[in-house]
Amino acid sequence: MNESVFHDPSSVLLLGPGPSPVSDAVRAAMAAPVLGHLDPEFVQLMDRVQGGLRTLYGTENRFTLPISGTGSAGMEAAVVNLVEPGDRVVVGIHGVFGGRMRDLVERQGGEAVVVEVPFGEPLDPDAMAEAIAGGDTKVVGLVHAETSTGVLQPLAEIVGAARAAGALVVLDCVTSLGGVPVELDRLGVDAAYSGTQKCLSVPPGLAPLSFSERAFERIRSRAKPSTSWYLDAGLLSGYWGEGQRAYHHTAPISMIYGLAAGLDAALGEGLEERFARHADAAQRLHRGLEVLGLECLVPVELRTPMLTSVCVPDGVDELAVRKRLRQLHGIEIGGGLGSLAGRVWRIGLMGHGARPEVVQRLLAALGESLGSVGFRCDVGAAMSTASV
Repeated sequence: MNESVFHDPSSVLLLGPGPSPVSDAVRAAMAAPVLGHLDPEFVQLMDRVQGGLRTLYGTENRFTLPISGTGSAGMEAAVVNLVEPGDRVVVGIHGVFGGRMRDLVERQGGEAVVVEVPFGEPLDPDAMAEAIAGGDTKVVGLVHAETSTGVLQPLAEIVGAARAAGALVVLDCVTSLGGVPVELDRLGVDAAYSGTQKCLSVPPGLAPLSFSERAFERIRSRAKPSTSWYLDAGLLSGYWGEGQRAYHHTAPISMIYGLAAGLDAALGEGLEERFARHADAAQRLHRGLEVLGLECLVPVELRTPMLTSVCVPDGVDELAVRKRLRQLHGIEIGGGLGSLAGRVWRIGLMGHGARPEVVQRLLAALGESLGSVGFRCDVGAAMSTASV
């Protein structure tokens, strides 16, 4: 390995689309001695983790638990449990991850009816409602905070149209959980999944998943069991449910320790305070970017505070800027995905990383890196604006 471009992992500031910076408390928790996956002390921790996830999700759903796997495992668990061959599923696509949901539906043999908009725009509620009403729709799937674009999708009208049609709603909360209100029960969302590596500031490896009683009734009434044994909600509920725990698979003990610590931090801070901190960090970033002469892809009223897509100025080598940030400044940001590849940088301010001092460090490094490729900007003014 070329040592001149390598930083000790502990010194790299993760400000991309995930993973996010991990706190000392989470790292310490994950280093604790391992218990057995049916040990009474560990079972108590499982109960505590489920309670914390219910609070974050704004739900009383009994089936609320961390799937062993990353956020994509949560997506797959939602689809393989709720979609059967021939089911009509309306999927809203406003970025890469809505496209992945469509792919999973089709792999399950479902009929994916797609409503798609250009990356950087939100889904049109009227178009979604029209698609939902166009047939016997069983499931409606969409992404809350689209990680590939930074759009925070308004939900109420789309969820209302789905409920009126008797369809279940599946919501991707991978980037939104812990950074903005989710409120499954208030909205009427039937299934939601997330990941630990975003606003919870826990390493990747678990996918918090929640199913409503309506969703679980659909699972119980399936003509055939889920095509996935590992992600079968009925089997998982035997291990994570109340009363006698039935062995299903060996849980990732240390990851669950880390999630428990991450949940303790989130709930100890207070959710309203945590949401306000994410919003404040994003506003500081946006002010600083504007002074640097950079534009954001998404209008301010639709931006998710956790993830900002920044348009690459004409004539600027976007990869060269990212490389300099990583190699010289020890900061990671993300590039664009799909149709946005080479056109945007994606900056994440998530969980432990959504702090004013982090924004200041990023703006100073980004301004220097832009200057190195010939883009003139006033770094001092940007930092001053963001400090207010």
